[in-house]
Amino acid sequence: MSTRDIHDGHDHHDHGHDHEHAHGHEHAHGHSHGHAHAHAPANFDRAFAIGIALNAGFVAIEAFYGWQVDSLALLADAGHNLSDVAGLVLAWAGAAAGRLRPDARHTYGFKRASILAAFANALLLLLAMGSLAWEAIGRLQAPHATQGLTIIVVAAIGIVVNGATALLFLRGGNDINLRGAFLHMAADALVSAGVVVAGLLTLFYGWVWTDPVASLVIAAVIVAGTWRLFRQSLHLMFDGVPAHLNLVEVRECLQAMAGVAQVNDLHVWAMGTSEVALTAHLVMPGGPADDDFLRLAGQTLQERFGISHVTLQSARRPLAVGCGGS
Repeated sequence: MSTRDIHDGHDHHDHGHDHEHAHGHEHAHGHSHGHAHAHAPANFDRAFAIGIALNAGFVAIEAFYGWQVDSLALLADAGHNLSDVAGLVLAWAGAAAGRLRPDARHTYGFKRASILAAFANALLLLLAMGSLAWEAIGRLQAPHATQGLTIIVVAAIGIVVNGATALLFLRGGNDINLRGAFLHMAADALVSAGVVVAGLLTLFYGWVWTDPVASLVIAAVIVAGTWRLFRQSLHLMFDGVPAHLNLVEVRECLQAMAGVAQVNDLHVWAMGTSEVALTAHLVMPGGPADDDFLRLAGQTLQERFGISHVTLQSARRPLAVGCGGS
């Protein structure tokens, strides 16, 4: 068996031992970690800290004035922004956990923490929005006046806070965790704009029903966005193939490489929100994969699909015992 690890397309270390495996087939493992996949840079810690501080302060302001003027729309948005604070904390914790080094008990490190954080955040949001919708429906049956000017001013502050927070994560690159934070905060700025519209309608036309209607619209927008996050995070928790990858294309890419006659036991899964891993058995009748083949395979999978952790096992014949993979 010949084993070589490849890091960023360069030889990292070579165990340099060759022998025939007990089952009569040879193995070759290659790991490729490319630059195209983006870890959260250290300066995003500051972005998380600023974003959490801004939103926590705004939650306090919005909840206070929402209670003062009895505006369900403001209270709803305050509850949502509180979930944003929790989401930012979870995203920050996930990013920080992903930087922890692997050890003998956690050989992949703690990269999956970001997936678990996304799932927990989505679940809490869905429960909160269900409660909000129930309250808004009750308020529609017995609407009462609110102070439109206060709603307008507070929600306008929300546009500034959410917009500024979104800009902090504009450079999130290919990291799903950071991109999700950006999109979530940008959507919140739009939701705050909707609350401003409801306040204007209440102020100028006396349409008191706009407050609970705005709450229902906010809940619907959040549920629509959160449901996708819930499904994606649940899918990744069960080692599902990331949504941006087509397993057939990945298989065809490996199948097209020189010397490969067949691809078996192909597995692709997310290690976290920004890293993807792949393992596969390659049937290579002409002989096992050498270092050049492994290096090329790792670079190709990284460049075409963003798969940064690649482990390939080669044999002259199909393996007698598979692991049930595709």
